[in-house]
Amino acid sequence: MYDIVVVGGGPGGYVAAIRGAQLGAKVALIEASELGGTCLNRGCIPTKAMIASVDKLEAVKEAGDFGIEVDGYKVNFQKLQERKNQVVAQLVKGVHFLVKKNKIDHFKGYGFLLNDNELEVKSEDGSQKISGKNIIIATGSEPLVFDSFNYDGVNIITSDEALELQEVPESLLIVGGGVIGCEFATIYAALGTKVTIVEALPRVLPMVDKDIAMRLQSFLKKKGITIKTKTMIKELIATEGQVKAVIDGGDIIAQKVLVSVGRKVSSQGFGMENTGVEIGSRGEILVNEKMQTNIPHIYAIGDVTNKVLLAHVASAQGITASESIMGKEKTMDYKVVPNCIFTKPEVASVGLTSDECTTENIAIKVGKFNFIAIGKAVAMGETDGMVKIIAREDDNTILGVHIIGPHAADLISEASVAIHSKLTLEDLAEIIHAHPTLSEAVMEAAEQGLGKAIHS
Repeated sequence: MYDIVVVGGGPGGYVAAIRGAQLGAKVALIEASELGGTCLNRGCIPTKAMIASVDKLEAVKEAGDFGIEVDGYKVNFQKLQERKNQVVAQLVKGVHFLVKKNKIDHFKGYGFLLNDNELEVKSEDGSQKISGKNIIIATGSEPLVFDSFNYDGVNIITSDEALELQEVPESLLIVGGGVIGCEFATIYAALGTKVTIVEALPRVLPMVDKDIAMRLQSFLKKKGITIKTKTMIKELIATEGQVKAVIDGGDIIAQKVLVSVGRKVSSQGFGMENTGVEIGSRGEILVNEKMQTNIPHIYAIGDVTNKVLLAHVASAQGITASESIMGKEKTMDYKVVPNCIFTKPEVASVGLTSDECTTENIAIKVGKFNFIAIGKAVAMGETDGMVKIIAREDDNTILGVHIIGPHAADLISEASVAIHSKLTLEDLAEIIHAHPTLSEAVMEAAEQGLGKAIHS
């Protein structure tokens, strides 16, 4: 019998398995597909590899502004896809190495719970039973598609198929202006696709601070992306070589339609009903702050808990679960979770938004600083965007930081530390930031919140 059996080898599952093994547990890891899960194989990493290629393309387009004359170029989309696949394969290989290094028994197959301790692992070679004193469920999530969208995986696709297209579509309609929709809009618009985003809510990225979301929406439009907000898709109809989207006031015709309206948790089809574990109204597995279910030796982590559907949260939950199992005092705290969106420019945030502070009746002060006044950004030719810092009015404690601009996803870590450590605007403003760097915008925003910014 294993000390820990982990079902699912994504960024939550394999991390949980490794931490359990580090703490001396005998661990089994069950994964039906490739290790790394959605993030590594069909999400975070492949999209970032494509964005890296797009960044090179845009650098070539803008090279003349930097005194570099380029006679001509062309996009080899097949090679772009091959590179993306190589990046994924390299990192998957790395995860396999880590699993082997930590002496974890890796079962490639589908794990099916027979009861709250036993599982059957089904694979092409047959099936076998294993048992565990503790079980961690890390089965993730999958793209959400409504029946009226007539998803076929060819003309009407999800993010999974959008990563595997063999040629750049002439036109692409993206249903949903969330993170996935905006990232794919950035990728394919740069590659020459005519992109339209349809969003039911008043703006793209409705979960992001309003100032930041509206700026991104403006930047996307400048890149030639059509954005239709407050618009509902009634039906998608695929015909030969194109798709018609039925909306109020007329139809939209596109070669491909990408449905990106969210994800649904994967809690069905692997025997959860045989365990007595409580399931929530949206299919999520209910857990406490230690990631325990109502069955004390069964834990759940990652997207299947429907807490915060981000890879780094799944990893943190995996560590929490394994350390809890091994007798350590470890709990999850979701108050300081950075969120990064790899559009052009990037968007990153941590903590409360202005609207959330209003809802919670928190009196705030706000500091803002634009990248156009940052020397490094001007030298790079990437001046779009700003840093926005939200602080409590009475004591200047930092409550939220929101960034749109170059390398926002890297800059947000400083803000995460600031909020976690309960720093004030004064603390952040008094830290000497290196010059010339993009991080100076964070310091300047803090100074502006105090009414004493030097460069604004």
